[in-house]
Amino acid sequence: MNPTLSAAVVIRRVGLSRIDDLLALEESCFSCDRSNRRNLRHLLLSPSAYCLGVYHGGELVGSMVVLFRSNSCVARIYSLAVAHAARGLGVGRRLVAKAEQRARARGCTWMRLEVRMDNFPAIRLYESQGFADTEVLCGYYEDGAHAFVFRKELN
Repeated sequence: MNPTLSAAVVIRRVGLSRIDDLLALEESCFSCDRSNRRNLRHLLLSPSAYCLGVYHGGELVGSMVVLFRSNSCVARIYSLAVAHAARGLGVGRRLVAKAEQRARARGCTWMRLEVRMDNFPAIRLYESQGFADTEVLCGYYEDGAHAFVFRKELN
């Protein structure tokens, strides 16, 4: 995918038929704490999870999972993955915007997420979208890496 094609993407919910594509994207993006087939299947079927995919030419180049809890005004970005070839083209920003739109529609007034402290591109993305770090979770990830907790008020 090149920068001139970045506007030619389609963002839509991900169905079970794309679970292999989701697994491949997770494998290419994350060194640990990846979802497995069982977990992804559960998320795709859960009414409390909103799973979005970004497609370019029929290929999955980005995904996001947002979790909602009953009687909670907070939506949680559980996962955001963008294929290496699609990074820097606005895919992540578009996914965050769609997630915020969905959260507002569900009555949420806040979004939160955890991000590795050494994931500088993701941190820059979230900060550019109005998220602020509010907490540190020591040893949060499977490999012992620390995480920032980011929050954003949805207006």
